[in-house]
Amino acid sequence: MAIQQIAPPKPVDPGVEAELDRLPTMAIAGLRKRYRELFRTEPPKAFGPDLLRRSIAHRIQEKAYSGLPASTRRLLDQLVKAAMAKPNGRLELPRRIKPGSELVRTWKRKTYRVMVMADGFAHDGKTFASLSEIASEITGTRWNGPRFFGLRSAPTREGADGG
Repeated sequence: MAIQQIAPPKPVDPGVEAELDRLPTMAIAGLRKRYRELFRTEPPKAFGPDLLRRSIAHRIQEKAYSGLPASTRRLLDQLVKAAMAKPNGRLELPRRIKPGSELVRTWKRKTYRVMVMADGFAHDGKTFASLSEIASEITGTRWNGPRFFGLRSAPTREGADGG
């Protein structure tokens, strides 16, 4: 697992601030023109002046001060795909376990402890690349490791309760 470094904020750009200050007084025709320049597409017809100003301000700041980190963009893409696959389903955010955390699972009256490390998982004096390897070793069968250790819920089956 990589540790994400947070970069210090960039200094405020007076040119960006001046452009943002002009937005509240711009006429709708000027806002649409600026939207086209920034987004290289026509603004949505449903966008009134307020939404145009907000969209433009966001894009200006995004270009000047950089956008979301790649890891956040990937997470958002995953959530969009999951939402499209199950429009009325429940979305679950992937859990990120920090090195040093300990996972505990009792299986057949025996308690197992797994230490999360930066480069894998430690269990019973050995290092494993995945929780699934450990779960399989404990149970003797193939298991989804995150589910075995309670980090992911079991998939729900529609109609499993007969109703």
